[in-house]
Amino acid sequence: MNREELAAAYAAPGRHYHNLAHIEDCLAALTRLEGLSAHECELPSEAIWWHDIIYVPSRPDNEELSAQLAEQHVRADLRVEVGRLIRLTRTHDVKSDDRPGAILISIDLSILGAEPARYDAYAAAVRQEFIHVSDADFRAGRAAVLRRFAARPVIYPDAGFAATYDQRARDNLARELASLS
Repeated sequence: MNREELAAAYAAPGRHYHNLAHIEDCLAALTRLEGLSAHECELPSEAIWWHDIIYVPSRPDNEELSAQLAEQHVRADLRVEVGRLIRLTRTHDVKSDDRPGAILISIDLSILGAEPARYDAYAAAVRQEFIHVSDADFRAGRAAVLRRFAARPVIYPDAGFAATYDQRARDNLARELASLS
């Protein structure tokens, strides 16, 4: 799959947040990271492009399917690592010595630390992706996810992201949690 085919997949109906705008935002966040060479950006860039290529809200294995598809299409020397990084987006758990993982997960979660209006638009878009779920079930499931993030000592495994976005992310999470109860 080339970039045009990937972009088309992200434009599929029903993608209100996990769409091309999300990929573009993630790629923009990658370019703002200081100290990364073009070569060092290649791996996270590939993982960003592929991490949500499969996104069906009713499926529990989107990340695994996305990783498998990426492993079939990315350059041979990047396949294993791109697949590994994509699989991290299922739990967002990163080991302390995993710099590529910290970068990807922090970028993927950067929306949590967005300005409140942008965060609210994100939360509304996620609700639209789960429109097939009853309000009560959505509120319960979404609250559980948000509580897990809020309970983490550090939301962003990359120190730069943590310093920039952690407090605003916690404020956004608390605000959305209050609206869900």
